[in-house]
Amino acid sequence: MPKLKRDGDVGNHVATDFVESLDRGLRVLEVFSGSQQPMTLSDLAKAVDLPRATARRILFTLERAGFVATDGKLFRLTPRVLVLASSYLASNHVVSVLQPALDRLSAEAQEISSMAILDGDDAVFIARASPTRIFSAGLDIGYRLPAFCTSVGRVLLSRLADDELAAALGRMNLLQLTPFTVIEKKLLLKTIIADRAKGYSLVDREAEPGFRSISVPVRRYDGAIVAAINMGAHVDRVSSAEMVERFLPGLREAAASVKALLV
Repeated sequence: MPKLKRDGDVGNHVATDFVESLDRGLRVLEVFSGSQQPMTLSDLAKAVDLPRATARRILFTLERAGFVATDGKLFRLTPRVLVLASSYLASNHVVSVLQPALDRLSAEAQEISSMAILDGDDAVFIARASPTRIFSAGLDIGYRLPAFCTSVGRVLLSRLADDELAAALGRMNLLQLTPFTVIEKKLLLKTIIADRAKGYSLVDREAEPGFRSISVPVRRYDGAIVAAINMGAHVDRVSSAEMVERFLPGLREAAASVKALLV
């Protein structure tokens, strides 16, 4: 498991404004997202690159606050952490405006639709809609995928100017997630620029085996891209051509319907 360690940059704030203990506590909470099982004190301390004694104090503080539970050996998150996520979703203007449009889109197409934003090098899914006949599994809210190999991620990256995009791709660690994942940076740059011109991105089995998806940008009133919405399906069920023919018009209509409402 990679260690979670902040760099020394604290933005425009002076060092005295930076609360190191709070930062350490947040790092401990973050590390749980990389594990589907409860974790030991030793594992957590190693993952966040902290002494065992420091990690122990943080964990017991989080336990006292109700965010962590333990049996004395293993630590796990409690449902109380959902308060943090729900506060973000409730206060996010894009989610509140776009959710009804996603619901309509999903009902009309009888497919799952999702919305994502860019967070660092990842696309993070922050809203979704599913018709009742489809089991709601897979890309849950909060799920992260590398931006470079996902349709939502490429749409979001396309908002960068060409030189900024090239620099962003140059900094990324591009992992071969499937046999189809494109990791050649010049080709990625060319692809994302082409997607920008088309107004949509279609990614075929690059992020997950057997899965393809199509996405369009969500623009606010001034044309700036603030999110991306997508629809996806297993390759055996929906072809690339059908995605463009059947899904793209609905995605574009949903995105256009909220543009004037986003500020």
